[in-house]
Amino acid sequence: MTFIQHGKLTNVVGRIRYISDEKKQENLYAVYETVPRKYWRDLAKENQSDFRRSGTSGNCIEARELIIALPKEMTRYDPDELLRYFVESYRKEYGTECIAALHHNKRKTNYHIHLIYSERQQLEEPVRKIATRNMYYDPEGRHVRTKKEATVDGKLLPGYSMISKGEVYEEHLFDKKNPLFKQKTFTEDVKVFFTDLMNRQLSEPNQMQVFPKNSPFLPTKKIGKNNPNAGFIEETNRLKDEWNKKMWTAYRNGAPKESLITVKKELISKPAAESIREAGGKSNPGKYNSILVRAVAIVAEMCRLLSRQGRETWAEAWGDSLEKLMQYAIERIGLRINDPVKELRTDRGAR
Repeated sequence: MTFIQHGKLTNVVGRIRYISDEKKQENLYAVYETVPRKYWRDLAKENQSDFRRSGTSGNCIEARELIIALPKEMTRYDPDELLRYFVESYRKEYGTECIAALHHNKRKTNYHIHLIYSERQQLEEPVRKIATRNMYYDPEGRHVRTKKEATVDGKLLPGYSMISKGEVYEEHLFDKKNPLFKQKTFTEDVKVFFTDLMNRQLSEPNQMQVFPKNSPFLPTKKIGKNNPNAGFIEETNRLKDEWNKKMWTAYRNGAPKESLITVKKELISKPAAESIREAGGKSNPGKYNSILVRAVAIVAEMCRLLSRQGRETWAEAWGDSLEKLMQYAIERIGLRINDPVKELRTDRGAR
């Protein structure tokens, strides 16, 4: 499954320095840039200037970053060519300047790309606005309407500034931000885009997949550095992989997608939501993993019961007869739907 993380950057120059510095990155293999570094300094400066003028609260977003996990099979490719392939493909598709770095984590278990991109295109010629009268600004850089607000006895108040008539009071090197990158669907769309790029370079057995939100599959989660729940997350990811394999088995054998979504809802979504309600709105990684163990065991038994049947039987059983099939599988493994399952193994067969 493809993993892509999409984030906002409030200090793009510092982030670029961090991902591209060999002293800070133990396993840095390649860096690829579509524009000189000065571009990012100018971009940050203009974004901050526009942000101050807008009077918006919060933090200014100077650029955005995609973290793209690569399959281990891609470690055999030339790092510079691989990174160039991904960056130039993204640049061509979305029309944005980029800088990217190819890394391994410390344990060399996560091969990934940090791709920083601009939401704005650089103008062919700068747009400059000329002051038709003296203009005054407060300490935060906001324009004040009259001289009286900024001066006392003809002298500027502390922190205030003035731009004289005839001088440039506003300059733009970049176009406005492209709203595409703020849309909720962008991250999902870009997952599909990068998955396609990966699959062009991978043999069929190693090809990647994207699981939409409204699907019977479960996305795995990246484990952050020093995460106190790392052990639980590793186990959760393992169980999710087991679940996804069983879902693919049923789907390939003719089970309707809608019925697979129903199974996920009944065996995982509903019990997980109930667990959170019982805990006063707090999630419990251990409890969630127990729910996954139970769900995987039940689905494994459902698949086993149908493993020798034809596609038509799978479609019928996972369609009209789904409730009966699920209940029969639960009875076969001796497990009621709300039973605790701490000792239950996911590879357990029928009793």
